[in-house]
Amino acid sequence: MLMYPRIDPVALQVGPLAIHWYGLTYLAAFGLFLWLGNLRLKHQPYASMRGDAAWTRKDVEDILFLGVLGVIVGGRLGYCLFYKPGYYAGHPLEIFAVWKGGMSFHGGMLGVALAMLWYAHSRRRPWLQVVDFVAPCVPTGLAAGRVGNFINGELWGRFASPELPWAMVFPQSGAMQPRHPSQIYQFLLEGLLLFVLLWLYARRPRKRGEVTAAFLVGYGVLRFTAEYFREPDDYLGLLSLGLSMGQWLCIPMVLAGVLLWLWAQRQGAAHGR
Repeated sequence: MLMYPRIDPVALQVGPLAIHWYGLTYLAAFGLFLWLGNLRLKHQPYASMRGDAAWTRKDVEDILFLGVLGVIVGGRLGYCLFYKPGYYAGHPLEIFAVWKGGMSFHGGMLGVALAMLWYAHSRRRPWLQVVDFVAPCVPTGLAAGRVGNFINGELWGRFASPELPWAMVFPQSGAMQPRHPSQIYQFLLEGLLLFVLLWLYARRPRKRGEVTAAFLVGYGVLRFTAEYFREPDDYLGLLSLGLSMGQWLCIPMVLAGVLLWLWAQRQGAAHGR
């Protein structure tokens, strides 16, 4: 068995200013988005667009700014609504206490979708063209976030066999028993694996909506799988059919991806035409 290596969540302390590792993982996610977004400009159909329809580095920067707002607002509201609606209904002012933690990926995804809807409307671009551009650049940010979860020693996994070579004891969990390091599983699945598959898929011209559909299905399936190894939230436990809240939120995500894929397949024009 491995013992969780206690890591100081503060990477650098300068007087009263504390720079946390988790904040640095967010910075890494934003930097990776900028880098990948500029590479994405070389993919079709974006590389061949000219005139008012042309995509530039400024588009990538604007999308990042709006995406950050969508992640923060949507992620926080999603956590409050999906995971602790009763508590926050009684303590509405604590919704703004983001420093206490509590973010939801599914809420953040909805927040980003709405932010991209506003961006598409303001730039008079098709919304699916925008989200197809963004989708392949997202998984590396998710991977960075899971690194932050591991450093913080949070979102640990369910109990595992002591014979599992990488089983890890998380003392902060309150039980000195081996667990699955589910943060690492999610880093590898929803982060690296999804990025590689989606990036390779998106490099070739696709019908509008296909890349977004692939992201929805890919993330939903991989997150659903990883949830079998992740300890459910203690205030929720397992819900109907023995599934976690994360798994239930993935089901409509996968269904939406399948429906979008079927819709895209019925479109005669190639992506971007």
